[in-house]
Order: sequence, then structure tokens, then C-alpha cells
Amino acid sequence: MADSANNAIEGILFAAKSERHLRYHFCAAIVVLFLSYLLGIPRIEFLIISIVVIMVILAEMVNTAIEYLVDMVSPGYSEKARIAKDVSAGAVLITVFGAVVSGYIILFPYLEEAFDLGLRVAKHADNDIALISIIITLILVVIIKAISGRGHPLRGGMPSGHSALAFSLWLSVSFIIGSFAISIAVLALAAMIAHSRVAIKAHTYSEVIAGALLGIGLTLALFLIFR
Repeated sequence: MADSANNAIEGILFAAKSERHLRYHFCAAIVVLFLSYLLGIPRIEFLIISIVVIMVILAEMVNTAIEYLVDMVSPGYSEKARIAKDVSAGAVLITVFGAVVSGYIILFPYLEEAFDLGLRVAKHADNDIALISIIITLILVVIIKAISGRGHPLRGGMPSGHSALAFSLWLSVSFIIGSFAISIAVLALAAMIAHSRVAIKAHTYSEVIAGALLGIGLTLALFLIFR
């Protein structure tokens, strides 16, 4: 089970490393999700936005898989291979077009209102902020590792994903529960997770510290903005 999950995450990182368009989609996902939180769109519309974002990323990854499969089966030039690649690329284009239209229909009224009346930052429950913190932290870890070209999703590279998530969760728990004792206990667990990455030589101290700062900084910023 763990190996299967690791292989799947490896596939995500490989696609992000090899396909710059997928990195663009990940960056766009962060912007759209943050903007949706900022404007305070209702849950149903936020769910639609999230599904559309997932569909775009999924289409790009399937397109990448098809391209590699076609190259493996037909290393030389083939008209049928070209058609297969063009059709898969067309599927991505249609998905992106649908996402843009959906995003426009949902977000434009809120953007228009913000332009006319001024931007009012929507407030959210602590649990919702913790969720978006984890999602954006994960996406940022993938993007940074893809750009650096070093390491794997669950092992090595800058920054440490385990540390980023552990310290993001620590800060979220601290805000949600508000207990100093529980906060210290969760902080200790986060520190143990970070130290274990160094102990098994999966990461260096600098990578672990960078991950911790990423998780803490992002989560703190989101709580300060949306709480």
C-alpha cells in the first residue's frame, strides 16, 4: 500500500519535472483556490472550482502518460503516433477551456463586486483554513522539487515535504484547539518527524528547516488572512 502510494506520488513529481505546463497548472491551482477563499465563494461553487482544477491537472498528466507510451511503442515517426499525441493534447485543451469558462462564470460576479465595492477578505472556520494550508503546502512542495530537479516526493530534495506538512499541522492544531500543552506535544511530534528525516539520511538539516519554515510561514499567513 505504501509502495503504491509512493509510486503514484513519484509519477506526479516526474510529470511536474518534465512538463512545464503541469507546473503552470499547479501554480494556477494555488491562485484559483486562494482567490476563491479570499472572495468567500459558497461551498458548492468552491467544490465545482476544485473539481475543475483537478480535471485540468488530471488531463495534463494523462496526456503526459500517453506521450511517453506512444514514444515507447513508436520511437520513429508515425502518422498514427502523431494523431494520438494531438488528440491527447486536444483533450487537455478542451479541459482547460472548460475550466476557464467555469471559472469565469463562478468568479466574475464576485470579482465585479470586489471591484465596485472594494475587496473584503472573507473569513473562514479554522478547520477550513487548516485544509487549504495542507493542500497549498503539498502543491508548493511538488512545484519547488520539480523546479530544483532534486529529490523525490517522499525522500530527499529541497524542501522536506514531511517537515512542511508536520509543522503546518502543528500550527493548525495550535490555532484550532488553543491549548498550550497540546500545542507543545504536537510541536514535539513535528520535530521528531523532521529529525527522523535527517536520521535516515533522507534529508539534510537545511532541507528539513526549509520545509518547516515553508509549512509554518504559509499556514501562519493563511490564518492571519482568513481567521
